[in-house]
Amino acid sequence: MTSRNDLNELAENLLGSATATLDENQVKVVESIASGEPIAENINTTYEDQLSFGDRLADKIALFGGSWYFIISFLLIMAIWIALNTLWLFKEPFDPYPFILLNLGLSTIAAVQAPFILMSQNRQSEKDRLKVEQSYQVSLKMDLEINRLHERLNSLIEQLERR
Repeated sequence: MTSRNDLNELAENLLGSATATLDENQVKVVESIASGEPIAENINTTYEDQLSFGDRLADKIALFGGSWYFIISFLLIMAIWIALNTLWLFKEPFDPYPFILLNLGLSTIAAVQAPFILMSQNRQSEKDRLKVEQSYQVSLKMDLEINRLHERLNSLIEQLERR
C-alpha cells in the first residue's frame, strides 16, 4: 500500500502537481502507476452488472422496436387490419375507414415506445461517457509511463557516457 506522501511525490514527479490539485481521473492514474496495477477494465460488464430490471427491459424493447422484424411485422399487421376493414370480409367492419381504432393503437404504441427508446439512449450515452473517461485514463497512464521510461533511458545513457 502506497502512502499519501508517496502518492503526492509521484504525482509531483509525473504531473508537476500534488494529488490534492489533480482531478479524479489523474489521481486514479497516479494510484495505478504507484500500485503497478492495470487501469483498463471491461466497461461493458461493469456497466451491465448495475442495470436494473427496468433498464434491461427498456433496452430489449428499444432493440426490438428498432429491428427489421418489428418493422416488417408492424407493416404486415397494418396491411391485414386495413384489408379486413376495407374488403368487407365481415358484414360490418369492426373499424371502418378512417380506422380510428387503428390510429388509437398506433398512437399508443408510439407513446409507450418513445420513452423506452429515450431511456435506452440515455444509458448508452452514460456508457459512452464512461468509456471515454477510461480511455483518457489509459492514455494518460501510457503517456506518463513512456515519460518515465524515457527518463530512465536518459539516466542510463548518462551513466554509460560517464564511464
